Amino acid sequence: MASHIVGYPRMGPKRELKFALESFWDGKSSAEDLKKVAADLRSSIWKQMADAGIKYIPSNTFSYYDQVLDTTAMLGAVPARYNWAGGEIAFDTYFSMARGNASVPAMEMTKWFDTNYHFIVPELGPDVNFSYASHKAVDEYKEAKGLGVDTVPVLIGPVSYLLLSKPAKGVEKSFPLLSLLDKILPIYKEVIAELKAAGASWIQFDEPTLVLDLQAHQLEAFTKAYAELESSLSGLNVLTETYFADVPAEAFKTLTALKGVTAFGFDLVRGTQTLDLIKGGFPSGKYLFAGVVDGRNIWANDLAASLNLLQSLEGIVGKDKLVVSTSCSLLHTAVDLVNETKLDDEIKSWLAFAAQKVVEVNALAKALAGHKDEAFFSANAAAQASRKSSPRVTNEAVQKAAAALKGSDHRRATNVSARLDAQQKKLNLPVLPTTTIGSFPQTVELRRVRREYKAKKISEEEYVKAIKEEIKKVVDLQEELDIDVLVHGEPERNDMVEYFGEQLSGFAFTANGWVQSYGSRCVKPPIIYGDVSRPNPMTVFWSTTAQSMTKRPMKGMLTGPVTILNWSFVRNDQPRFETCYQIALAIKDEVEDLEKAGITVIQIDEAALREGLPLRKAEHTFYLNWAVHSFRITNVGIQDTTQIHTHMCYSNFNDIIHSIIDMDADVITIENSRSDEKLLSVFREGVKYGAGIGPGVYDIHSPRIPSTEEIADRVNKMLAVLDTNILWVNPDCGLKTRKYAEVKPALENMVSAAKAIRTQLASTK
Repeated sequence: MASHIVGYPRMGPKRELKFALESFWDGKSSAEDLKKVAADLRSSIWKQMADAGIKYIPSNTFSYYDQVLDTTAMLGAVPARYNWAGGEIAFDTYFSMARGNASVPAMEMTKWFDTNYHFIVPELGPDVNFSYASHKAVDEYKEAKGLGVDTVPVLIGPVSYLLLSKPAKGVEKSFPLLSLLDKILPIYKEVIAELKAAGASWIQFDEPTLVLDLQAHQLEAFTKAYAELESSLSGLNVLTETYFADVPAEAFKTLTALKGVTAFGFDLVRGTQTLDLIKGGFPSGKYLFAGVVDGRNIWANDLAASLNLLQSLEGIVGKDKLVVSTSCSLLHTAVDLVNETKLDDEIKSWLAFAAQKVVEVNALAKALAGHKDEAFFSANAAAQASRKSSPRVTNEAVQKAAAALKGSDHRRATNVSARLDAQQKKLNLPVLPTTTIGSFPQTVELRRVRREYKAKKISEEEYVKAIKEEIKKVVDLQEELDIDVLVHGEPERNDMVEYFGEQLSGFAFTANGWVQSYGSRCVKPPIIYGDVSRPNPMTVFWSTTAQSMTKRPMKGMLTGPVTILNWSFVRNDQPRFETCYQIALAIKDEVEDLEKAGITVIQIDEAALREGLPLRKAEHTFYLNWAVHSFRITNVGIQDTTQIHTHMCYSNFNDIIHSIIDMDADVITIENSRSDEKLLSVFREGVKYGAGIGPGVYDIHSPRIPSTEEIADRVNKMLAVLDTNILWVNPDCGLKTRKYAEVKPALENMVSAAKAIRTQLASTK
């Protein structure tokens, strides 16, 4: 019985790739050093899978930054601003596209479907000269072969690549990206020919866009593309892989009829309805790659249930045509449970990280073939039973309180314009008030203090003293820069979700459960294993300490319930919205305690609201209703004079603008600068927005320091569509990952741009 892994994390069990990349970018190590770390990681991953007995082992799922960017490099689709002169794309061009450089900005980055991973969006138009400019897929296949491992090279399929792209700057927004299919297929053919020549017998095309709501002409593009590739693919086994959701019926029909394709991969964890389609008509003689092991969560598989499902599928497609697989790439899970030496044994027994999932996939394949590892299966059954019955999972008071929320919609009593008037009387802010999103740079020294406190090397007293000094530094800097609404800089926080999770019940934490978010950036999602509640205030001490250092308003900084949910590994034994309501009640307690302590501006970040949006339109309303409701629960009980801010990342907001308005926050700040003011088009199209709004005026993901003129130009563009009295001026996002040498001049320029425009506005009056 055969087993397959869709893809594997590339950062390494201890984030080896992250450190190698950052060392290379800082000029502390050579390209050769970086390549050596990468090669070691790849070989250990391939060997690990081979040793575990996996038959179909992927290659070309490793990346130095992002797999979509790798495809852009393969196709030579380098935007002109990077001055690439042709030939094989080298690190300097590749990393400039990903990160920008001193003279030009990076390409846009956006969410990979509904995950917390980000990809680099291709910029295409009628004038792009495609050419085969990166041989990475072939090189990696040969590299694995040299180590004695025959792999399945993975490519992002041609149609998904185009559907995930955007028209380049200066190209009509209505430009049909699929019209470029004929231009990119010849390069795919070259890659396929080289892979064949190198000895590949299988090839995997990832076509995840097949799970979206596609139109007829988009589905036709798949039919056309694979018909065009058919002769190049002859002699190869071709797997077309989908993931993250159900494949709609029409797309299933298109997919299973594709020319030249011998195998189809489906996510059977998130795509439960796909089963009906498979039962209703799976093409005979084709392979089914059944994604039964969850690639997006860290819970151990229920092996008995998966085995039952696989046995029923075997009856449909035949014994020799069923392959056990993961639901998607394991990129979205943590790497290896072995490195969790401090995790509680009971909770640990409920978990499986990527390395353990590889073992689960193979155990299921062996069991199907009649070689069931009874000890492994019974240990798994015992862990499943212990999780179901553990008293640590259930808290009846929390269950009751969350259930009681369902009948009401929890709105503040007064409308937003009346609240803004009351708040302005109290806060007395200038027109175009300036603020930042919350975090300030986390210096090496600061990280050391937190690390030493955690390891009990310094006392609580020493720790508090060090954090207070850091807050004072941040407050003084903001006063010196003349920012209007201040933040304390969050020096006590490791991460905006982990920090809260550590103070809530129902959460567990890992030491090395890192997951790649973009480039070298990794996050360590907490694990929500039980009912959530807040035993004690979480931020009141630090917020009031910071407020005591200044006369200006100091924002209390909280992470919202939807973001805590979306950026955690969430329990899979109850609906997500129930968990979200529990978190909302915990945050509500905190908001009320901050207000009692005299904090008059409270920011409840919902960075991930848009990201949790289901992939299919039919499911949007249900999600948005409970997500927005959860946010409103957090601040329903407070006074009109307390100003509630929220912050959101990634501006694909146009489709959910009405839900954002429905959140009923007083002020919303939005990440905006990398997407060319896409956001502003909503307001141009006549959406009336009466609350305060701060579309980010510069990109904090890049070390570039924007000029005063550039920022003023951005603000003026915003004023063309937004009322002067609701516009705020702020950076795109928190400043945690930047250095003070970049932050200080950038904020100086931001404040002077705001002041210059205020003067302008006053003189025109």
